[in-house]
Amino acid sequence: MRQFSPWRWRTGLCEFVLGAALIIGVAGCALPRGDLEPVAATAPGTSKVEMLVATTRMRSTPAEMFSGDRGPGLDFADIVVSIPPDSVREIGEVQKPRQLPGDPATDFVTLKAEYNDRPQAIANFRRLVHATPRKQVLVFVHGFNNHLEDAVFRFAQFVHDSGAEEVVPILFTWPSRGSLFAYGYDHESASYSRDALEEGLRVLAKHPEVREITVVAHSMGNWVTLEALRQMAIRDGRVAEKIRNVILAAPDVDVNVASEQVTAMGPQRPQFTLFVSEDDQALAVSRKIWGEPRLGSIDPGQEPYRSALASDRIKVINLTGVTSPDELHHGTFAENPQVVELIGRSIASGQTLTDSQIGLGERILQTTAGAAAGVGHAAGLVVSAPVAVVDPLTREQFGEEVDAFGKSIQDAATPQ
Repeated sequence: MRQFSPWRWRTGLCEFVLGAALIIGVAGCALPRGDLEPVAATAPGTSKVEMLVATTRMRSTPAEMFSGDRGPGLDFADIVVSIPPDSVREIGEVQKPRQLPGDPATDFVTLKAEYNDRPQAIANFRRLVHATPRKQVLVFVHGFNNHLEDAVFRFAQFVHDSGAEEVVPILFTWPSRGSLFAYGYDHESASYSRDALEEGLRVLAKHPEVREITVVAHSMGNWVTLEALRQMAIRDGRVAEKIRNVILAAPDVDVNVASEQVTAMGPQRPQFTLFVSEDDQALAVSRKIWGEPRLGSIDPGQEPYRSALASDRIKVINLTGVTSPDELHHGTFAENPQVVELIGRSIASGQTLTDSQIGLGERILQTTAGAAAGVGHAAGLVVSAPVAVVDPLTREQFGEEVDAFGKSIQDAATPQ
């Protein structure tokens, strides 16, 4: 067993503080808190997203609704978010109010934010499912350092921008302090919430009208998601059949632990799609804390990861180098327009990101106008959209070509 070293601990703490300071510098000025209190004003051209909230947070003031403290069990809310007109915002952008109350013409605001008890939550869920033709449910589990409004507005943005508005959006939010210096508290809160998420997913899957459930987890939210699914498989013999797809976006989970969690789910588990980025600075700081690689920042083409991912039948989308408004490259899945739209089309079609008639790599190539001209097919795939996709169809059609070209790029970039 490793000996405790005060020097090592202090060094690690200093590295973490320096990393956190970097993040704070990128984040910019703080915005006002308590922007969930509904506004009466409306504006032309806005869009609405109604979501149901299930949470293990403690109730707070009407403007905040739920704090970062841990509640006694599952609690619920019904929230309607107004999104500014598309003409005044970019895909992936969340325009939070800079002063309260927010302006619907320019800001994300709520039009309704009501607490629900369990019977009310079930009734609202039944209403939304009944009104949704495809009977699909989209569950989002946020990550580290999220106040409730952060998660609410980000999820509303993702639902709207991805075009996946014909789903029932469910936000599962666990007690995060919303502070860069509360990493330990947040991690323990995620563990605290795994039973509640398991319970909630089981209830959704048992609803007779629900046909399919997709779960999108981000950052530390992947920990509570994988734990909940693992527990469900152990208790019930398998993960509920209606939970078809699980998207692991920038997971802040130890690589080896994640593999054990997935394996414990048995062969009848959902289709997992993993979004990784080697230039994810937030996960680089997390690795400083834990001392082990985080699943969301691995190189999926290198061993032992390549074989392990193939063995676990996990599809991988490598976002390394993809441009994003997030300078930390930690939220690219929700902020890069092409990636957001691809995920949305996948959810809307009821298929996994790699299960369409055209491989995802080809689809990204097609949406990048003219970039492949004059450089050849495989070169265009790499140069026009630096998204390395591990999916059987694209790999079957262009695998050797892409691998060879990628190796030549890597060799050329390696200092002699």
